[in-house]
Amino acid sequence: MRIELPTIQNWSCHNCGGCCRQHLIEITEEERARIEDQNWPATEGWPVGQPIVEWHAGPSWKKRYRLAHQADGGCVFLDKKGLCRIHAKFGEPAKPLACRVYPYALHPSAKGVTVSLRYSCPSVVANKGQAVTQQRADLEAIHQLVVPPHQGGWPVPAVSPLGRVDWPDFEQFVAALDADLCERSVPIAVRIARTILWMNLVQEARFDEVRGKKLREFQQLLRAAAAQEIPGQPKELTPVSPMGQLYFRTALAQYARKDTVADLRGGWLGRWRLLKAILQFSRGKGLIPPLQDGFRKVPFARIDEPFHLPVAEQDELFERYFRVKLKGLHFCGPAYYDIPLAEGWHSLALMLPIVSWLARWLAASEDRDRVELRDLEKALTVADHHHGYSPALGAPAARKRIRSLSQTGDLQALIWRYSTE
Repeated sequence: MRIELPTIQNWSCHNCGGCCRQHLIEITEEERARIEDQNWPATEGWPVGQPIVEWHAGPSWKKRYRLAHQADGGCVFLDKKGLCRIHAKFGEPAKPLACRVYPYALHPSAKGVTVSLRYSCPSVVANKGQAVTQQRADLEAIHQLVVPPHQGGWPVPAVSPLGRVDWPDFEQFVAALDADLCERSVPIAVRIARTILWMNLVQEARFDEVRGKKLREFQQLLRAAAAQEIPGQPKELTPVSPMGQLYFRTALAQYARKDTVADLRGGWLGRWRLLKAILQFSRGKGLIPPLQDGFRKVPFARIDEPFHLPVAEQDELFERYFRVKLKGLHFCGPAYYDIPLAEGWHSLALMLPIVSWLARWLAASEDRDRVELRDLEKALTVADHHHGYSPALGAPAARKRIRSLSQTGDLQALIWRYSTE
């Protein structure tokens, strides 16, 4: 089975320990037995009374387990140097599969499996390390463990609620979106706004009689019309509708929250604080309730004030982000709540104003009116932690919000408001 790798992304682990603090690592029964046989409680320096594995979910006759966490929220195997005790003592293959895979994400594709990455990892966002294309051997080994054999070929994700095509035609849509993302004569905000426009038409279309060459010509017409409709950044901002503002702030609250073990241990008081914060986001008035470190209480109105943006760095970061997610099919089908391509693309496009809004918040938290690249990078790690992995974002209510934002033009208006100067 062929494995396709992103050619524009670098990554190597820099031992920041972030993934060991912000993720719940669910393990299989086999992994649980193997780790318990390693006799960690007898290891020198092991905290007295510290469990190794905890019951995660499921009925008593079909329990699901996860690695335990320390009092500070870090994985039980995370040492003071930010290194994994299992890795250090037994080698990388002895770690749970979830730990070995991160930050990679492997998804079914036309020719086999395609690889994407999770931008919740700071080293992925910063494009630090070895080229992913040079890590083929390691990824081939992981792929054999992650992806089961599929003799009949992988099913093709739907393009729209009414439209399905075969893999070659599906790849035409991916190639057309990628071509728009590579149009560097205009800012990334314009590129994304154009794709939203023509994806709106795809969302309503059927493709029973439009295949192959006809489909390619259809896409070219849509892209040309979108480029003519949106030649560049508008001179005046389009207002976001009141409902669009509500939907956007609700999404912001979901992307800005933090769901580590330490946060979950807050009990009912912690849940009440989270609910209160969500209600504050919904109103959009007063001070923004900080849900993570680095974010301070600043007025909601402050985010709508003018900010200077690092345009070149922003374009590079988001072009890489969207292209890696696109080519890795990390936005639709089995990789994203099994939703169609057009709807999934709109969900991914929403990440541009979401991340831009969070970056403005970070800048305002330091009394700056200039967004820096570090603000965008941190905001992207915060938001992408949830994208495609939080059940709430795949729920019917969240999908309804996305459809409304894209169909009313509010999604483009949000991009102009928060992702441009």
